[in-house]
Amino acid sequence: MPNDPSFTAPGRFWKGNIHTHSTRSDGMRDAADVCATYRDAGYDFLALTDHFLAKFGFPIVDTRPFRTPGFTTILGAELHAPSTALGEIWHILAVGLPADFAQPASGESGPQLAARAIEAGAFVAIPHPGWYALSTEDANTIPGAHAVEVYNHTSQLRTERGDGVYLADQLLAQGRRINLIAVDDAHFACADAFGGWVMVKAERNEPEALLAALKAGHFYATQGPLIHHIAWGEEEVEVTCSPAAAVMVLGRGSRAVQSVGAIQTRVSLKLAALRAAGPFARIVIADEQGRRAWSNPAYF
Repeated sequence: MPNDPSFTAPGRFWKGNIHTHSTRSDGMRDAADVCATYRDAGYDFLALTDHFLAKFGFPIVDTRPFRTPGFTTILGAELHAPSTALGEIWHILAVGLPADFAQPASGESGPQLAARAIEAGAFVAIPHPGWYALSTEDANTIPGAHAVEVYNHTSQLRTERGDGVYLADQLLAQGRRINLIAVDDAHFACADAFGGWVMVKAERNEPEALLAALKAGHFYATQGPLIHHIAWGEEEVEVTCSPAAAVMVLGRGSRAVQSVGAIQTRVSLKLAALRAAGPFARIVIADEQGRRAWSNPAYF
């Protein structure tokens, strides 16, 4: 197994939130204020992803005027179309859309809309699957999706349904290759900012470089803990991180190996049990407050 490209790719890590809302849809703050809020909190980039619906005028908000030295933005939207297996409107996160992305055509389905966003150059993710009980069957109708939201902060705060790990692991167990993101989905009706983000490895803090790195999987997701390096070997994986109470390597089904103890910063974990089950392994870090960081999967 090769080293994780999130840590061996050239460049440095940039901190960003890629799911956020403003008053252009159902958020409580205007776009300029949202961008300033994240910039002032030390974020390097932000994607404002307002709901791409007729009642809001199908917004793809132009956040380019809010870029400053050291802070950039990526255009995007949360796309919608009928309907999931439960009869819910689809939610599809699209980061890196062109400003002139066309509104949904009459009869266009969620999977068709997602495919069109991917063709237009977007990084597409399956957002908050736990929030609206998205099934693996639904997720499999979007085969080109780059990632699943394994943590959505506002869904966790407001409904206790912010966890998407169940969907990611089921897709991975089926052999699907898909990555993991954490987001705020901030609407600012409560304190739903700064709870989950991505750390993206790129040479420049510029939209094109960040978008390419997202598509390539050169990132990890976190609620706070830092992953400094992951070195995959044939027999074990070595993880270097900020002080952790638990370092885990997780595989198919119940397969897991962990090291639990105070203030761990370098841990080696055996892979034999995970290799026997196949086809993937992923790292999770938990700190003493229970905050987590998630690596993208590696594949046997």
